[in-house]
This record gives sequence, C-alpha cells and structure tokens, in this order.
Amino acid sequence: MANFKDLVQIRYSCRNYSPIAIDRSIIEQLLETAHFAPSATNAQPWRVFVLNTPESLAKVRRAYNREWFATAPVVLMLCAQTTKAWTRADGKNHADIDLAILADHLTLAAADMGLATCWVCNFDAAMLSKDFNLDADCKPVVLLPLGAPATDDIPEKKRKDVSEFVEWM
Repeated sequence: MANFKDLVQIRYSCRNYSPIAIDRSIIEQLLETAHFAPSATNAQPWRVFVLNTPESLAKVRRAYNREWFATAPVVLMLCAQTTKAWTRADGKNHADIDLAILADHLTLAAADMGLATCWVCNFDAAMLSKDFNLDADCKPVVLLPLGAPATDDIPEKKRKDVSEFVEWM
C-alpha cells in the first residue's frame, strides 16, 4: 500500500468477479489482517463464515439471487452476536456497529491485496439463519462477495462534497 488515501480511492463495490478460485492462504491472510478491527470494549461480537464450497455458495445465492453475485468465487457471511456486544446505557447494542467496522477492515484489506468486494445487506437473513443452522445469537448482517475483479476498470466514485456533510461548531 502506497498510502491510505490511495487505498480508499481504489476500493469500490465490485459487481463482476473473475471465476478464478482464491487460495485458502490468501483468505486466511485477509482474515488475519482484518481481525485487528476495533470493537466496543474489545468484545469482538462477530462470526465470519467463509463460503467457498458449491453447497455453501448455492445456499447464500438463494438468499441473494443476483446474477452478478453468483460470479464471486467466495462469499464472507458476517454475523453479529448481540449478547456478546457492549450495550450503551440507553440500550443501544453495538454489535452492528462493531460488525460494520470489521466489514470495512475486510474490504480495505482485500483491496490492498488486489481483491474486490461489495457490501451486500439486502438479503434474506432468516433463510441464511435456517439454511446454515445458525445459533439464535448469530445474526447475518453483511455478505461480502470476494474475488479478483473481472476487469481492471475502477468505476468513477460519486461522492458529496465534504462541505455538504461537515459542520464546524
């Protein structure tokens, strides 16, 4: 990585993956890097399931049935564990926030390794819980397809100007 700004600028939501399999050691390296993600009180209230077999990929693809999604050779299913997460005094449970931080670390680590990802949250969580026989406290929150991008073209990013969302007080 040249610098962090370059990394966040090259990371994008990929919707077309090369069919080339990802070696297990590469996935392990990615997970080892991302596991340093911070979490409230260091609770680390997450589970990560690496879906890379024909059976597991068929299950996850039923829960999010999109043609582009089926091109990814690996999907990381990120699950939150609310009973293990820190809860603020007003009752706000931070499992989803902690999981989002982990997901962001995964996407950036993947980009740094030349791999592509895409946050997917619009899926049938109940179907995944049932099909993968997940514990009641293991809630699917994010699916991250993972693979080499099918093309080197990085789409242009459209972002609000900083002045549109920052207020100095």
